[in-house]
Amino acid sequence: MSVAFVREDSAATAQEISLPERPISPHPNLVTLSGLAALEQAMASARAAWEKAQKLDELAERRHAAELAARDMRYYAERLNSAIARPDPVDHEIVGFGARVTIEREDKRRQTFRIVGEDEADPRNGSISYVSPVARALLGKRVGDVVDLNGREVEILVIA
Repeated sequence: MSVAFVREDSAATAQEISLPERPISPHPNLVTLSGLAALEQAMASARAAWEKAQKLDELAERRHAAELAARDMRYYAERLNSAIARPDPVDHEIVGFGARVTIEREDKRRQTFRIVGEDEADPRNGSISYVSPVARALLGKRVGDVVDLNGREVEILVIA
């Protein structure tokens, strides 16, 4: 039920409920060098948001903004602390972490993915997490290998 339909003191209490922590993956925190830089930038942005929140005049707004920023700072601190930076692969014989892989589907549609860390994955922009089902199926394979992805075959065309 929306707090708009409850007593005013309940609305104030609802605003003060702490947000849950951002979940931390149980997988090793592998990151590309660009992913590590992105985590550092995200931490800097979270710090800036916290500092900005401290200057807000309205108490409830200041608390909420500061809590969001502090939660993000805790998350990024943990991710930076646990980050295992991996350089870009130099061997393009086998699909590995950081590799850019082009596959061809049965319908002749081609797709290119870069296999990256969880925090830097963005499938719409061509990067997938190394723990994703697609990446798991491709890791360790070579050009010309045919791989089963959800009951459909794909062929690895390029590893870069």
